[in-house]
Amino acid sequence: MSDAQNSFTADHYAPRAQAYVDSRDHSQGADLDEMEDCIRGAGLGRALDLGCGGGHVSYRAAPHVGAVVACDVTPAMLDAVARTAAGRGLANVETRRAGAEALPFADAEFDAVLCRFTAHHWADVEAGLREARRVLKPGGLAVFMDAVAPPDRAADTHLQAVELLRDASHVRDYAVSEWLAMLGRAGFAVERVTRRKLRMVFPVWIARTAVPPATAGAIRALQDGASPAVRAHFAISEDGSFDLDTATMVGRAA
Repeated sequence: MSDAQNSFTADHYAPRAQAYVDSRDHSQGADLDEMEDCIRGAGLGRALDLGCGGGHVSYRAAPHVGAVVACDVTPAMLDAVARTAAGRGLANVETRRAGAEALPFADAEFDAVLCRFTAHHWADVEAGLREARRVLKPGGLAVFMDAVAPPDRAADTHLQAVELLRDASHVRDYAVSEWLAMLGRAGFAVERVTRRKLRMVFPVWIARTAVPPATAGAIRALQDGASPAVRAHFAISEDGSFDLDTATMVGRAA
């Protein structure tokens, strides 16, 4: 299942690679600032950007580490990251194609594993987290950043539905409680969790994944038909823009 999901995700994102490099939502944010603060001045050697997408973690991490390996399942993403890194003079950014569930790296190869907005695409998230722990040195830094599901069941169901309509490669946005349990089972000791809201501007959000008009209409219908409590949780506006729950989890390899 993991290989099939990875192939599907790669095919889905290949024509959208440059859009994710150019995305303002992905290229900035307080979570990136927090990640950079974690590694600045830490004297780290090799860092893994796991599920690099448009490479924004790699670009921010590169000045603070010896080398960054940007790893993703989508060759077009990796090509775009390599071009962008070269254009920015970041000679210490490498690229490697691989799925999270079977990483082609040695045990304890990395001083840090950095992972942003990708785990919700993995077919087997627990296998991916175990692999992240395997390639991280004991005591190494781990920073996981992702969209998260709200604890309310109705709001959770709404989120997964609109995410899947927008992006067929979506698997699940996990709740913070699920994340903490999975990270603990994988061998990580979480030191802190920072929760944030990220405003998603609807026209930009659907354009980035080239959502067909009929599907965009279905998403809007779900939003319009949502309960007052769900609409309030996501602060859904008249144009469909909404607040996405996110979390940054910082820890160490136990």
